Amino acid sequence: MVKRYLLAPGPTPVPPEVLLAMARPIIHHRAPEFAQVFAEVREDLKWLFQTRNEVLILASSGTGGMEGAVSNFLSPGDKALCVNAGKFGERWGKLCKTFGAQVTEIKVEWGRAVDPQAVADALKKDPSIKAVYVQASETSTGVAHDVKALAEIVRPYEGTILVVDAITALGVFDIKTDAWGLDVVITGSQKALMLPPGLAFVSVSEKAWQLAQKAQNGAFYFNFKKEREAQSKNQTAYTPAVSLILGLQEVLKMLKTEGLEAVFARQAALARAMREGIKAAGLSLFPKESPSDAVTAVSAPDGLDGQAIYKNLRVHYGITAAGGQDHLKGKIFRLSHMGYIDRFDVITALSAVEMVLKGLGHPIKLGSGVSRAQELLMAEV
Repeated sequence: MVKRYLLAPGPTPVPPEVLLAMARPIIHHRAPEFAQVFAEVREDLKWLFQTRNEVLILASSGTGGMEGAVSNFLSPGDKALCVNAGKFGERWGKLCKTFGAQVTEIKVEWGRAVDPQAVADALKKDPSIKAVYVQASETSTGVAHDVKALAEIVRPYEGTILVVDAITALGVFDIKTDAWGLDVVITGSQKALMLPPGLAFVSVSEKAWQLAQKAQNGAFYFNFKKEREAQSKNQTAYTPAVSLILGLQEVLKMLKTEGLEAVFARQAALARAMREGIKAAGLSLFPKESPSDAVTAVSAPDGLDGQAIYKNLRVHYGITAAGGQDHLKGKIFRLSHMGYIDRFDVITALSAVEMVLKGLGHPIKLGSGVSRAQELLMAEV
């Protein structure tokens, strides 16, 4: 028997309390009982997003929220500035082009964060840009971008919005939607929100709604204006993922009981222990700067295939992590520590990595990374 551990950057483990909530008998999505649940989660999502804005709930993956964040705010021919620093930054450019936008990309070396000055220079050169698209946490590289600094740059441009993919950031580290002036913030259910895949969440500022009034792209299912009208009445425009929303109600109760600052501190401690454990084991982190607290990307040692490490973790030790994407395939592997993860998940992951590397013939002292993580995590008790 091999016990399974889910340490991939989505989907992440689901707490038992949430599984039980989702196992309750299904209720009708137009019944008063559902409206009461929906009203509660709407308010609690504002708390999580740190916003007074409406947070739309969509039955989709996070990519559905990303698509809506393009189609609802841009018209064909509008100019968009996309930060491409990884696989998901690349997706912003593809989505914008799909809806007829003129795309300018700021290409950033994978493993680095965008220089805010590059965004400032692009907007100064062309102030007619309607939207800036960026990740708060680039999942493919394990790098966090400074969205607070980017918001300070974008805010003075009255006709330009900042759109932030926070799919592996929200609920992991501090994202102050209103205080920083983030216009559109997106996340998904299967990351720090500790749910199965199937829900996307989008916070929209008044500045962004004003842009949406002028947008001429077609949007039917991901029509934010229609959803805002319906959800203001504690309904959805179309059939919602009822069981996931029941689970979401439980997740938000758990997070509110812990408190946002405590959540961020816990996630930061786990991330630090993972990173320092990796380094103590003689391995190198892939990010050259600004590592995300959501996922640790590790460079495969010279002579070893990162995909082999990822596969051996799963096959021999029951740990599902993640490999590299595109040109990083075989060069890195990634370990998540967001959501329903604790100290012993980090220790287990580090132990398994050491055992896999030893089994592949890499010279490593067993326990070197584990002991460093234990020291750090004991200090957090």
